[in-house]
Amino acid sequence: MEGRAQAPAAGTVLNALATGTGAAFAIDAYTTATVELTDAPGVEGEIAGAPDADTRLIERCVELVVDRFGDGQGGRVRTESEVPMASGLKSSSAAANATVLATLSALDASDEIDREDACRIGVQAARDAGVTVTGAFDDASASMLGGVTVTDNTQDELLAREERDWSVLVWTPPERSFSADADVDRCEQVAPMAELVADLALDGDFARAMTVNGLAYCAALDFPTEPIVEAMPLVEGVSLSGTGPSFTAVGKHSALKTVRDIWTERDGNTWLTTTQTDGAQRR
Repeated sequence: MEGRAQAPAAGTVLNALATGTGAAFAIDAYTTATVELTDAPGVEGEIAGAPDADTRLIERCVELVVDRFGDGQGGRVRTESEVPMASGLKSSSAAANATVLATLSALDASDEIDREDACRIGVQAARDAGVTVTGAFDDASASMLGGVTVTDNTQDELLAREERDWSVLVWTPPERSFSADADVDRCEQVAPMAELVADLALDGDFARAMTVNGLAYCAALDFPTEPIVEAMPLVEGVSLSGTGPSFTAVGKHSALKTVRDIWTERDGNTWLTTTQTDGAQRR
């Protein structure tokens, strides 16, 4: 039994660490998962290009889906990704979503659960694997459903979903930043700003929300604000993505090309893409 699926990366509108309310938007870059199930027990995971990477998340995704819809199967799961790991672009959420959908496909159980609930399986796996502080339902729901989502991560509740047709600029420095290592106490100190961002996001003012979020979380997590300040006059919104180190900006393609010329003077990888509204899909 084999299944294959892909899920998009995402950028941040509101980091949920301060208050539990978060928001994110899907972008056109993907993680693909291939799942092969057998009657033998145990699940073995592999991340392409990263032989020493922690595979507990994707293995746990397979286990949870099999526990619910299967009959004790084990097997293998392999992910391949265009999304750099530990960069703030929701690589873990994308991997979890792709793995859950691929496992459902392998079990011929895709029609037995909707995508929102399938997303919650990946969120539970992320908590079990210890790769997230909040459960990251905001990131996971944006990746699974596409578009922009606003969520209550304390209840894994979807508060709003809308679609935006933006070009997206991403700058990823060479450093890595793992979400589970973020200084939660520092983030909680910006809760008043996070509450303002949540109000903006629930009003549909996502671009302005992400800029306020970026300034607040750069201060809390000790990232530079210069990339945000440089982009602000030209773009609709710009923010630190997740707990960093990536920054994302959204707006018109021509304006983002100008910002790209500024950001590429720094070390790392700067690239243009677009928002994604279809979410995760079986392949």
